[in-house]
Amino acid sequence: MDETVVKWLYAPNCQQEAINLISKIAVNLPGMIFQILQRQDGSVFIPYVSSGCQYLYELEPEALQADFQVLYKLIHPQDIKAFRESITVCRTTLTPWHWEGRIITPSGKLKWIQGTSQPELQAEGDFLWNGLVMDITDRKQAEEKLQESEARYKAILDAIPDLMFRISRDGEYLDLKSEAENITLSREEIVGKNLQELLPSDVAAISQVAIAKTLDSGTLQTCEYQLPTPLGVRDYEARLVVSGQDEILAIVRDITERKQAEVTLQNLAKKFSKAFSCSPDSITISTLQEGRFLEVNDSFVKLSGYERDEAISKTAFELNLWVDDRDRLNLLQELQGTGVVRNLEFQFRQKSGKIITALLSAEIIDLNGNKSILAVHHDITERKQVEAQLRLSAQRDRLLAETLVRIRSSLNLEQILQTTVTEVRQFLQADRVFIGLNNANLGVRTLAESVDPKYPSVTGWSTNDEAYLQELRNLLKDNLVRVIEDITKISVSPKVKAHCRKFQTKATLAVPIMLGDELFGALIANQCSGSRHWQPIEIDLLQQMSEQVAIAIQQSQICQKLAELNTNLEHQVQERTAQLQQKMQEVEKLHRVKDVVLHTVAHDLRTSVMGNLMVLKNLLNQGVASRGAGEQGAGGKGENKKLPLSPLLPAPCPSASYQAPIQVSRSIIERMIQGNDRQLTMINSLLEINSCEKQGIEIKPEPVQISTLLGGIFAELEPMLTENQATLKNLVPADLPLVMADGICLQKVLAHLITHSLQNNPPGLNLILSASVEAGMIRIQIQDDGVGMSKLECDRLFDLHVRDPQDSCSTSIGLKMYLCRKVIKAHGGKIGVISNRKRGLTFWFTLPLATSSAINRP
Repeated sequence: MDETVVKWLYAPNCQQEAINLISKIAVNLPGMIFQILQRQDGSVFIPYVSSGCQYLYELEPEALQADFQVLYKLIHPQDIKAFRESITVCRTTLTPWHWEGRIITPSGKLKWIQGTSQPELQAEGDFLWNGLVMDITDRKQAEEKLQESEARYKAILDAIPDLMFRISRDGEYLDLKSEAENITLSREEIVGKNLQELLPSDVAAISQVAIAKTLDSGTLQTCEYQLPTPLGVRDYEARLVVSGQDEILAIVRDITERKQAEVTLQNLAKKFSKAFSCSPDSITISTLQEGRFLEVNDSFVKLSGYERDEAISKTAFELNLWVDDRDRLNLLQELQGTGVVRNLEFQFRQKSGKIITALLSAEIIDLNGNKSILAVHHDITERKQVEAQLRLSAQRDRLLAETLVRIRSSLNLEQILQTTVTEVRQFLQADRVFIGLNNANLGVRTLAESVDPKYPSVTGWSTNDEAYLQELRNLLKDNLVRVIEDITKISVSPKVKAHCRKFQTKATLAVPIMLGDELFGALIANQCSGSRHWQPIEIDLLQQMSEQVAIAIQQSQICQKLAELNTNLEHQVQERTAQLQQKMQEVEKLHRVKDVVLHTVAHDLRTSVMGNLMVLKNLLNQGVASRGAGEQGAGGKGENKKLPLSPLLPAPCPSASYQAPIQVSRSIIERMIQGNDRQLTMINSLLEINSCEKQGIEIKPEPVQISTLLGGIFAELEPMLTENQATLKNLVPADLPLVMADGICLQKVLAHLITHSLQNNPPGLNLILSASVEAGMIRIQIQDDGVGMSKLECDRLFDLHVRDPQDSCSTSIGLKMYLCRKVIKAHGGKIGVISNRKRGLTFWFTLPLATSSAINRP
């Protein structure tokens, strides 16, 4: 039904007639006919909905008439926007409504529907929608399948990199499909042209014949040809099939790489043939199941000893090549499991019977439809022998090294010799190894032996026959190494033969042990089970071991001499120790005398200086008291007035003539007092330094707040600063962590440092005190703006040394600086001085921070 029919059905004068007709149509219609009236106030009234509503939406018509919004809920979320936009456009333009989209029914079915309608504007301003909704799911699915099929075929066609041409019987190009890089001409230059126009004459003739044959026979035809291109001459293959009446489809493929690969393969086959015949390794091709040789190369002939004619058509078992027949079965199982084996080690038997070792690599190949084995044998017999020789050499070197270590680390000669013969016998796998002694006084005897229990021991054997002993000595003396592989084949005296029979010796290897030019003995290996070929490495081992044994013997002899010398040395050491102890007692007495003298002189000097001070101070006080009033009244303080000394002098004898009082200036007395003060300070410092050197600085550190500690110390030093008109700026932060310090000792340090600055600068000095935390320590600095010092003076300021009389730092202050260093070091810190570039000095010292354990200590 189209929109005209729907419009007619709902015409006012055809109402009843339309309803009857609609009812008949709707029964068989796979869709829904509807009439919707949309009023001006936005309300919706549905006069009619056909029964197709139940088929299409799975809703009864009454449910849709009751709530038209239920349709919106069924529309697919991705299509709802397009649906609303189509309604808006239709109502705005009054054009026919057409919409296709998806709905999801209450049962979950996905359907494609198509809706059409013609909106009419009523006289009252309402809109009347007469329309039809059809189920187009089948059509959409068919369209999707068709699109998928077309896309699949197009993808297949696009994926084929070959050129495709439709060509008529007479050779005209009807159409083509190609990639831009696969063809040098455009479509317009090809379509409509003939083969003769575009291809070389020979290629065109070949193609024309192939086209005719394809159309006549109706079967696939192929042809190959070459064409010149900008990239050079290329090879092509064309496959032709019938595609229509008197036309074929030609699929053209560039086979240049394939042709080149074929040539390469042919060359490779030639190379393989050459490699097969010229390979230094044995190569064989044999049947998989039986192992029957199909082909062998020259190296196989050389390795096995069998000629090619002897090996072809024979199996390895028939040629007796396998030493262990089970190896063939193991190889076959490995090949059938993985198809390839690499570098498996097997033993093979040559035609001569000699056993060789080879690495076998094999692979299953297809040879004319038959499973075969391609095998390569790499002879490693010499390498295995070299490896065995290297292992033997390594064992020899280990044995020598261990023997050398034992000799150097042990003085027990008997143990060294016994271990040596045991390990040598184990290395040589000999039946007996022993060390014999040759001594003019002791004769010939065995020092150490290692022997197989099946054979007699030579330990304890001896003889007094000097002729026989001399023969044995000559055997070693005339021949540095005595090598006997079979004792029965050498010419010796009957006594030597009898000796060999007694101890069942069949072969022997003897190496002399020489101490300088003297024959000490021999290191001897015997084989009792039969004759033996002694290898060069075994002979070399015995020679080197004999040298080590000689070293051990010499070392033992030296140790004996050392023991004798050591006994004498101990007596000398005891005597020398007694002498040193006596000298130390004398030195200790001298130190005690020095201490007594120092204390006595310092005490007497200190007493004298203190007495002088008392006298001078009393004299000064009495002079001021007796003359002060008159002199003040006479005009002035009388600082340079003369003071009589007669009251302090002893009374004159009666017989002596009267002497006038001595007049002394006040300034002279004050300078005398100052001099005595300095001497007293220096004496006290000397006594304190002497005590420090003997007993050390005794401090009692405790956790304290550095800002509080420094504040209290500078309060004590305030009078000294005031006297020297000096100012101190305290920049120490109040929040610094606790330090471990002895407050009394620290006060002395600060006092000495400030005293140094004050005494070496004029009045009015400015001092700055600061502190900071650096690397777990508190660093305290005192900076002044006075006179600087040289680097040498700074480096030596805190050292104890004899000072230059012209030095700005007096001996007394120098002693105090030395004591400062002692105190700070006792705290665990450091002290120093820096001369500022412009002016002044900066004294600094460090103190350790207080630890938690120290803070919590009761």
